[in-house]
Amino acid sequence: MITIKDLLKEKGSQVHSIPPHATIYEALQEMADKDVGALVVMEGDRVVGMFSERDYARKVALKGRSSRDWPVGDLMSAKVFFITPEKSLEDCMTLMTMKKIRHVPVMSQDKLVGLVSIGDIVNKIISAQKNEINDLENYIIGGYGSSIYK
Repeated sequence: MITIKDLLKEKGSQVHSIPPHATIYEALQEMADKDVGALVVMEGDRVVGMFSERDYARKVALKGRSSRDWPVGDLMSAKVFFITPEKSLEDCMTLMTMKKIRHVPVMSQDKLVGLVSIGDIVNKIISAQKNEINDLENYIIGGYGSSIYK
């Protein structure tokens, strides 16, 4: 079973964030600069929301609002779903599917330790499947050793 902790070891634990008083425009600029689809909205060390490209499309662009005038805190998704590092990738995919979200903060002992996206999870699963296929092919042709346990 591959865990969120395993994924963060490879991906890293860097999280891009923004305070709730920042403007939507500043959030969009930060997402573009960092090439990410979402930011964790934080007051100090506390997660207070998420702001994503989806939030922008649905709450700003479609409603004709100005991104330069609105603070992130007014339009962010305030209900944040978290996952812990010990959970499996399958657990995270289930959460994302059920809640229709693409980014999940990773919390350990009330501390933000990472952020995973659906893309991160899909890439990790594909990589693990390629390793498993390689191991099975090696087994079939008489090779030994396993990349699964590396």
